[in-house]
Amino acid sequence: MNLNIEEVNEFLSDKNPLDIVKWAVSIAENPVVTTNFRPYEVAILNAVTEVKQDIKVIWCDTGYNTVQTYKHAEEIIEKLNLNIQLYVPKQTVAHRNVVLGVPSIDDKKHALFTKQVKLEPFTRAIKEHQPDVWFTNLRKGQTAFRNSINIVSQSKDGIIKVSPFYNWSEKDLDTYLEQYNLPNEFTYFDPTKVESNRECGLHI
Repeated sequence: MNLNIEEVNEFLSDKNPLDIVKWAVSIAENPVVTTNFRPYEVAILNAVTEVKQDIKVIWCDTGYNTVQTYKHAEEIIEKLNLNIQLYVPKQTVAHRNVVLGVPSIDDKKHALFTKQVKLEPFTRAIKEHQPDVWFTNLRKGQTAFRNSINIVSQSKDGIIKVSPFYNWSEKDLDTYLEQYNLPNEFTYFDPTKVESNRECGLHI
């Protein structure tokens, strides 16, 4: 898809998330939204399903989520009637715990661990679904990389990435969740990251 990303971002700069989603759906042939059910993910899921109820929701579950996150996920899946496409690592957590464990960020095995639990399932999902538009809940201020991408960007494999809530603060999101009576859950664990402002590798 050939878009002038700079012009598109200028056009969308004063639009609200719902209008951004509507624009993106209008140009898409095969849109998807990805989620890991971390805090505030319900906002993007609610926004995209308001416009396209049957959109494919790709959930790459590392297998290391908290009990609270799994319960939260089930609640949202039911509440929003999500078209979940579940992808999990090819090796179980129990098996990996024996042969690899959960390496620290400084451990040379960390790259292999990240590849197994995140990158491989995600790559498999994208290969199977081949989306042209990918909705994410990336926001400005989360990491240096995310500060550079704007509302619309293009991934290295040519997929148009759309982040409708890019310019929103957590306070804005709190108001949005309250407005739509949506649940949130903060007890979340990402085994590939030590700090919340690290990239996991999917968005670079």
